[in-house]
Amino acid sequence: MRPAGSTAAPVTPGPATQAPPSVRRRLAAMVYESVLLFGVVVAAGLVYGVLTGQRHALQGAAGLQLTLFVVIGLYFVWFWMHGGQTLAMKTWQLRLVAADGSSPGAGRAIARYLAAWIWILPALAGVGLAGLHGSAPVSAALAANIAVVALLARLHPSRQFLHDLLCGTRIVASKPPPRGRA
Repeated sequence: MRPAGSTAAPVTPGPATQAPPSVRRRLAAMVYESVLLFGVVVAAGLVYGVLTGQRHALQGAAGLQLTLFVVIGLYFVWFWMHGGQTLAMKTWQLRLVAADGSSPGAGRAIARYLAAWIWILPALAGVGLAGLHGSAPVSAALAANIAVVALLARLHPSRQFLHDLLCGTRIVASKPPPRGRA
């Protein structure tokens, strides 16, 4: 409530003060993001294969992996810098903002992309160091790693993921723009 005679406008919660969307909702957006990224990866792989004359999956594998790492990074960084939403984030009505509620800049977006590999790299490193091969150990390690990272978000008071805490970013709910009358 405002004091009597006050002319100040009521304070509405901004992105920096909003409660974060549920962990489940953010994980669902990540699953949808992976479906969309499949198309990006296939297109980039096709272009890479044509440009390099790649005829076998193991030929030029390191170059292809580096190319895909960069292409996926460009996808995320561009969308985060231009509106704070990837296509999946728009669908799930989520937005990336800096901790103060402002739009993330290039440095922060790049740092977040690199830090987000915490969802995958520890599992892959563990499987590699253990000398395990095959889809079962990799899948189990990835599932365990994802569960740990998601659980850490559930335990943290602000419910943000570790890579967001490290980079000074946060995911907030984004309401769709009001529809005009037709």
